[in-house]
Amino acid sequence: MSFEPFKNCFFEPATKDTPGLLYLLSDDPVEYTINSFVIIPYTNSTSKIDPCFYRLEGVIRTDVSPLMQYTDVEYPIRMKSRTPKEEYIKNIHKLKEEIQNGNIYEINYCIEFYAENILIDPLNIFLKLNELAKAPYSQLIKLGDEYIICASPELFLAKKGNTVYTKPIKGTIKRGKNKEEDLELKNELQNNLKERTENVMAVDVARNDLSMFAKKGSVSVNKLYNIETFETVHQMVSTVSCEAKENTSFKKIIDSTFPMASMTGAPKHKAMELINSHEDFERNYYSGTMGTIDEKGDLTLSVIIRSIFYNQKTKKISIAVGGAITYLSDPEKEYQECLLKASALLKVLNAEIN
Repeated sequence: MSFEPFKNCFFEPATKDTPGLLYLLSDDPVEYTINSFVIIPYTNSTSKIDPCFYRLEGVIRTDVSPLMQYTDVEYPIRMKSRTPKEEYIKNIHKLKEEIQNGNIYEINYCIEFYAENILIDPLNIFLKLNELAKAPYSQLIKLGDEYIICASPELFLAKKGNTVYTKPIKGTIKRGKNKEEDLELKNELQNNLKERTENVMAVDVARNDLSMFAKKGSVSVNKLYNIETFETVHQMVSTVSCEAKENTSFKKIIDSTFPMASMTGAPKHKAMELINSHEDFERNYYSGTMGTIDEKGDLTLSVIIRSIFYNQKTKKISIAVGGAITYLSDPEKEYQECLLKASALLKVLNAEIN
């Protein structure tokens, strides 16, 4: 199957219960509408939030199988780090000074790996990534020449009726080599003070965000420090929900919550200022959000992480990873966590970091 005939579309892979679905989108963005796909790039502290809505024009059931014959990348892709490890560690120390001085409590600091003049088959790479990661928010997006090959584990926002909830992820550890080691690592993550500190700060920011449009007294933490297991990692996930006031608009919800707590920090706006001054790449779609709005106005939006970004015209490929920095952060361990989060993406690309 090729996406070439379509300017804009997105593909959701088959599961044991449903076939793969290819959603055809309008050629150009439209005003807010139901039955649409929406994508919002990361917004820094000085920019306006700018959602792009694409009307759903049709759906094609497809039998593309995760067991198809893959065409592996024949040679290793040499990816460059835009931020050398030494610079990364130096910046972690600077951000910890900001924490020590009381300017912030937590910040999500990210780095980019990239390569140029690379030819890949986005669908092929996506199917390999989905088979490896089996992430709940796996999607392949095509917007003109831009592809987002996404294996996100994280829900940003869901709305059903007047109920709105978010599930910030903060806290990551690798899977074990056997059941015993896997359980030990899971328990280690569950009881890790640093990871709990990261998680509860994101929860506090999320509670504050939801309170901007919630009915009085309706904001609640449904789950705190819950461990969810994925194919390659365990994650610490919390759930925060509220009942929205009647006739709360999409714009109000997004203006109150975006960018999401898990990809910024606390306090949010100061953390975003420091992200601007310490990161040396434009996040763009990375750490943004995307998803669908149905005919009732209900929505499901994921966080755009664990993703490969590919421009078919310029032949540039990029991945970005990061993590929450607190006063308890160890710079070397934070860097190793970045590599852990990138590992599945690098594997399906047959890529190495120079």
